[in-house]
Amino acid sequence: MTEWIEEASPRRMARIAGFLYLIVIADGIFAEVFVRGRLVVNGDATATAHNILGHELLYRFGFAVEVFYCACNVPLALIFYNLFKVVNKNVALLMVFFDLVVTAIEGVSLLAHFAPLVFLGDGHYLSAFTAEQLQAAAYISVQLFEHGFAISLVFFGFDCLAMAYLIFGARFLPRTLSVLLAIEGLGNLINSFTLFLAPGVQPRIFLISWLLGSPRWHFACGCW
Repeated sequence: MTEWIEEASPRRMARIAGFLYLIVIADGIFAEVFVRGRLVVNGDATATAHNILGHELLYRFGFAVEVFYCACNVPLALIFYNLFKVVNKNVALLMVFFDLVVTAIEGVSLLAHFAPLVFLGDGHYLSAFTAEQLQAAAYISVQLFEHGFAISLVFFGFDCLAMAYLIFGARFLPRTLSVLLAIEGLGNLINSFTLFLAPGVQPRIFLISWLLGSPRWHFACGCW
């Protein structure tokens, strides 16, 4: 596979990268908006637990979708490296490292997404806890996932900045994308550190950061 990627034309690699990027973006939106956004009730552990149990298949599917797109990030990193190493090999390698760290952190954080299914299950060992304790543990797990995801976005922000630099120096992609990706990278950094330092303000910052995520759609579609 590595040899095939190295021999492929930049245009073909860009199209494959665009396709994988569309999968990553669409799957991420589905899991965040249509699964956790629909089932998790802010500040209400009991309602969240009831929603997860009442839509268990959807919750499991959201987990599976995110595991799949994390796997897609690995070949995507390799393609990006081969695509941009002609611009600056060291920066391209740095981008790959950031991308793999993002994937590793998010992959580990997904354990917290899955944990409510364990806490709310029917294992006999759970009888040592009350229903309220298990519901609280399930809710806390989801919150831990969100914070783990925010940590991954710090590295993703630097990943965007590195890619912006490479796109600016490349001749096969419009330079306007580099500006938009740089803005997105800064938006992700601001969003994550606002969550860490001023969580009460973060929901408003997250909306702005979400809107700034559009460059990824432009990049993915522009590769075609």
